[in-house]
Amino acid sequence: MKRSVHTTAIFITMLIISLLVSNSNGEPRSEIIKIDCYNELEADPSIFVTNFVRVMEIVGTQIRSSHNSTASVGTEPNKNYGLAQCYGDLSSQDCILCYAQIRTVLPSCFPQSGGRIYLDGCFMRVQNFSFYDEYMGSNDTTVCGNTTRKSNMFQESTRRAVANAVTGALRNSDYFTREQMLVSGSNDSVYVLGQCWNTLSPSSCRACLENASASISNCLPWSEGRVLNTGCFLRYSDTNFLNPLPASSNSSNKGRKISIIVSVVSSVVVLTLALMIFLHIKKRRYINQRRNGSYDAEKLAKILNDSSLNFKYSTVEKATGYWNESNKLGQGGFGTVYKGVLSDGREIAVKRLYVNNKFRAADFYNEVNTINSVEHKNLVRLLGCSCSGPESILVYEYLPNMSLDLFIFDELKGRELGWEKRFEIIIGVAEGLVYLHENTKNRIIHRDIKASNILLDLRLRPKIADFGLARSFQDDKSHISTTIAGTFGYMAPEYLAHGHLTEKADVYSFGVLILEMVTGMENNRSKTTEYTDSLPSIAWEHFKQRTVEKIFDPNLMMHNYPNINFQKDAVKVVHIGLLCTQEAPSLRPSMSAALKMLAKDDEPLPEPSNPPFTDEKTMELNDITQKLQN
Repeated sequence: MKRSVHTTAIFITMLIISLLVSNSNGEPRSEIIKIDCYNELEADPSIFVTNFVRVMEIVGTQIRSSHNSTASVGTEPNKNYGLAQCYGDLSSQDCILCYAQIRTVLPSCFPQSGGRIYLDGCFMRVQNFSFYDEYMGSNDTTVCGNTTRKSNMFQESTRRAVANAVTGALRNSDYFTREQMLVSGSNDSVYVLGQCWNTLSPSSCRACLENASASISNCLPWSEGRVLNTGCFLRYSDTNFLNPLPASSNSSNKGRKISIIVSVVSSVVVLTLALMIFLHIKKRRYINQRRNGSYDAEKLAKILNDSSLNFKYSTVEKATGYWNESNKLGQGGFGTVYKGVLSDGREIAVKRLYVNNKFRAADFYNEVNTINSVEHKNLVRLLGCSCSGPESILVYEYLPNMSLDLFIFDELKGRELGWEKRFEIIIGVAEGLVYLHENTKNRIIHRDIKASNILLDLRLRPKIADFGLARSFQDDKSHISTTIAGTFGYMAPEYLAHGHLTEKADVYSFGVLILEMVTGMENNRSKTTEYTDSLPSIAWEHFKQRTVEKIFDPNLMMHNYPNINFQKDAVKVVHIGLLCTQEAPSLRPSMSAALKMLAKDDEPLPEPSNPPFTDEKTMELNDITQKLQN
């Protein structure tokens, strides 16, 4: 079940950026080299997927503070083992970005029992058995870049540099090595990088790299080669792909840790494309142009400079106190958000983007285009953009109460949201999603509905934010197949397993969100250690036992006293949340139907069926339904 992870639009954007944007001092090197999905199917899909999702979450958390991570979840035969490793010259931020690319692609191996993926900056493997000490395997591969035939002196220098790298890797505690060697009698150099996974013993690392060095020599006389072994990665090239390293602080090389300042690349072309779409053509025409690749970069740059939406970089920089840390509001996978105050006194929120990663440039382009095509009281408003400086910037209206998660998952701030206010927020989010799904020329699926993407204004009214993953498609299509992206715990099972995207994926996420608002529990991270299952599973069990009141947020119980109407309404919201998180998308209501259920007191509700991953038969039925639809 492998599928391409590069759409035509991303390919075009990458091509333009590679031609027109200067190199940064550091690169996440998130280009995918190879992905292998194993042929064996998992024993129990429902249990296996739950364990897989949890492994990805744990690794994602650990990779933020370390270049390597291992995690295991569950019991045999559905236990999941995961290993992720960033190569030693990636900065912490670039490591996060490289893993973000893995996270969107590796789930496409489902329903196979595991897979491994090699990028030029990081690696990950997930399997249903412990593989941590493996360093060789039948799927080991050599990938040669045969664009240029090199001289005999280059070949000799490459062999020496590779041999030095193998020796050097074992001198470093992190098994990372790099070499740069000048080719005698020419201006050429050869660049080498090697990395063993940290779970190997020194002898296994040596054996893996020695095998890799023998295999990579088969790529000569070509200008580039890579070896993708079970336990290590080795690459040489005549082009300098290495990120800069700080000087070693001691002779043992233990101090060779990354301290690269992430230099954000100018993205004039990307932002220009977005504004051209907004100012000059309709969405349908844009889709056709994107497929044909018909862009005139110089013309588009002029359109951008003449646009009234264009903020000067210096204006935004000054408004944020020159990116003062005290004005920092938050940080995510796409960028850092700062508060700013313009000269006329207007408060703004500024999203400073990490667009040195070329894959993220497409998300930025998509967010500008999508958010400018919609306007609704429950959607955050984009005020403008800036690309006149060294990085791309989005300028939004400032919402002083920040995001919903800061309230409902906080023991103290949660008291500020009584039941009436929470219900108003639920209705507002539902109205915003109904608008996206039904009241626009092109249907828009947000793909990342969660509490941290719901912002609250001064009166605690909700606005849906962060359209970086949003997708739109025409009314004549029932679904689209796309690369998996989003937040684990909020992604619908058919989307997570198959990349099958409809509005029902947002309905599922909305269902999780409203369960969180009633219970005060974050899905898969509940406040009480008593619970280890997903929140929909917890709510489902209490719903069946008619004990839903036991999982109400304690803040709600204190705030609303023993109010019979409150308890009745909260139970109803849990009921609707379970309807929205049913396994089969055909059983979930549309957002307009869910809104009607919420708004009408006298409307009887259908009985919900199992949420995902609690009943194997339900999942099998869902798979059969999807195959028939396809």
